Amino acid sequence: MNTDVSAARWQQTELSFTAEHTYANPYTDVETWAEFTHDPTGTVLRRPAFWDGGQTWRIRFASPLSEGRWHWRTHSNTGDPGLTGHTGELRVAPAEETEHRFKRHGFWHMSPAGRSLVHADGTPALLIADTAWALPWRATEDHVRTYAADRAAKGFNAVLLMSVQPDMHARGPQDRTADTGFDVAFDDLKDGRLRELRPAYFQYLDKLLNILADHAIVPVLQPVFQGFGWKGRSVAGTVVPPHEYARYCRYLVARYGARPVIYLVGADGSGEEPQIVAGGEEIEAWDAYSQPCGIHYRPHGHNRAHQDAPWLDFQWCQTGHRGEHVPERVADMWRNEPVKAVANGEPTYEHSGETGKGSGWWQGHEAWSNLCAGGTMGVVYGAGSMWQWRLHADEPDHEPFFLAPGCGWREALDFEGSRYVGLLGGILDGLPITDMRPDWQLSLAPRGLTTDPHVLYISYGEHGGPLRLHPATASVVPRAYRIVDPRTGETVAKGTRGDDDLIIPDEGGAPRVYICYDG
Repeated sequence: MNTDVSAARWQQTELSFTAEHTYANPYTDVETWAEFTHDPTGTVLRRPAFWDGGQTWRIRFASPLSEGRWHWRTHSNTGDPGLTGHTGELRVAPAEETEHRFKRHGFWHMSPAGRSLVHADGTPALLIADTAWALPWRATEDHVRTYAADRAAKGFNAVLLMSVQPDMHARGPQDRTADTGFDVAFDDLKDGRLRELRPAYFQYLDKLLNILADHAIVPVLQPVFQGFGWKGRSVAGTVVPPHEYARYCRYLVARYGARPVIYLVGADGSGEEPQIVAGGEEIEAWDAYSQPCGIHYRPHGHNRAHQDAPWLDFQWCQTGHRGEHVPERVADMWRNEPVKAVANGEPTYEHSGETGKGSGWWQGHEAWSNLCAGGTMGVVYGAGSMWQWRLHADEPDHEPFFLAPGCGWREALDFEGSRYVGLLGGILDGLPITDMRPDWQLSLAPRGLTTDPHVLYISYGEHGGPLRLHPATASVVPRAYRIVDPRTGETVAKGTRGDDDLIIPDEGGAPRVYICYDG
């Protein structure tokens, strides 16, 4: 038994195994996994292995417990001596002090009431996500270093990614640095299949996701798109056999599930595609850490497919790309039962199709409006030319409706609206926001959120001005307040209301966030 392996809590460690036999298709023919049993609690976690080329399989594991030992044993459907019956021990080492939230507080889970995110230790969390769908097959390591540094500095903690280029009829050189080029994950995806996996693609993706992880940015991994895709050229996500889609979902769990991740099992479709339920059930079966899994819909979707499925944690709408605020879609989802977390996963991309569309403070207002409508899982931002990862301003062969005119991904990185969305998480950081809900009774303002009104009340005013509390409920609202400019994140006023004071004063004329909290 191997006893010299150790890892800190929530730190990924890797075990490697070499098969003794050869296989016609290792990706499809071999299933290998390990069971980890904790001493002294008896907790058992099962982690699938992934094929990494040649005769190599790997298992990645992270301990959710802070002490003790994990005894592991491998299993395989083939009985291969190189993959089956191996045992070992992993000691949980003391963790170093760190400001990295996921190393300190653990992976994201759904909150007790299912409305929001929390870390494993219960610390409140709020998704502040960007949309860089094409990064996995277009970006280089240098690109992602630039991208991650910018987004982390602005406050983003997640990014929506298509894990593979999904268009069956997309054509271009297999070169990330060439115009119209892209890297290929499955040689047969062009035929609507997922059998011929290229390990080298995922080895490079490992490097890109490692850079994101170093900046505490969580990948929101979508297996194969069901909607428009990259260039609108026949997405494979609606034609791949469901069992192949499920196998690929298990591969993503195996390769990336021992660190923070969100699984976006369906995207840009109706939600009823058979691939989605097959993938969702497979993720639930193999994800030992119960990380969030959900569906993102096309603009005209009903946004409630599989609402009662045990594998479904969240529903994300999409409000189209016309530059209009439609928080009603979020409010409608919030009322669905059984309860699932909700968000607007794709508002208008900034400068999409025409300069000025959805630009600047439009994005900040959109984020706060969606949050207050019930999108308490978090907020999502997107920029034209960014999500496609257009290499430069003149790269051809993209759908003009979605491009920011005259911009590549690097120019789009600096669009003004991203600053305002990124600030939202910092403004609410440290507040007890778990399972917030919309509230219209505590004040005469149109937008508000509360958990327990005795503890926390948040209101967003598009034009600022005095916030008048309702006379019948003002006594339960915390008396201490601060007023924040959501365009800068700065506190512009703070104070404590008197016993009979119903007004939180503000001169008006600018967006304001009012936070009533005595903590």
